[in-house]
Amino acid sequence: MAQLIGGLGTSHVPSIGVALDKGIDQTPDWKPFFDGYDYPKQWVADKKPDIAILVFNDHGNSIFLDRVPTFTLGVAEEYLPADEGWGRRDIPSFEGAVDFSWYLADKMVENHFDPMIAREIDVDHGFQVPMELFFGSQKENWPVKVVPIFVNTVQFPIPTPQRCWDLGVLLRKVIESYPTDEKIVVLGTGGLSHQLQGARAGFLNPEADQEWIETFASDPEKWRNLTREDYVEKFGSEGAELIMWLVMRGCMDTEVDQKHSHYFSPASMTGAGCVVLENK
Repeated sequence: MAQLIGGLGTSHVPSIGVALDKGIDQTPDWKPFFDGYDYPKQWVADKKPDIAILVFNDHGNSIFLDRVPTFTLGVAEEYLPADEGWGRRDIPSFEGAVDFSWYLADKMVENHFDPMIAREIDVDHGFQVPMELFFGSQKENWPVKVVPIFVNTVQFPIPTPQRCWDLGVLLRKVIESYPTDEKIVVLGTGGLSHQLQGARAGFLNPEADQEWIETFASDPEKWRNLTREDYVEKFGSEGAELIMWLVMRGCMDTEVDQKHSHYFSPASMTGAGCVVLENK
């Protein structure tokens, strides 16, 4: 069977990609943020996963507000970086783990998740930035095949934290029933606290962010038992993206080792951070 080697959680702020493109990641403003990813990059390099499953949300680039599926699963052979308004970034396309993607699609439907199946779709900064943060910037090929899982965290009604957790539980079963010896890592992305519109535009909650980073691994029930409204109130309307980390945590053991954590605020208008988890 395939092996789940760990779970990674990270923010996916678009300005992170801009900082990398402009070569300003080691400036005083950005270095404290990027330094927090030295350990995760080494962890990934040491573990050498074959497949990375990324749980993220599109930001109006490939899925617009006229049609927003709750869950979308990519089954493509290749995923191009989305053009977010200023041309495609100069990074390689991403090779799809096609066989596993179709296997997962069938198991999701069998277990009543019924995702939209995307045979061709571009991936925006919600996908690109986590790949760069954990696998490093690449000029030719990424060292891993990918499976994108899009989650609607943009337009009401978004899925509940419990539903995201349940998807993680199913994902673990699918990984462990997949008949190969491939090593798989699951990435939950989004957040941390931020709100980009409305009366609370510019909202940040560093205290809540740090509470999340400190207890996400050890007390996940605290977070999956919150309502969607709780997430919006605590982390901001866009900070509610954190429910996507629960997919990753749901596929891990009850008890995990938090090998690394990092928090930085603000990255652009966002609290940002990461965790590296392994099953005990």
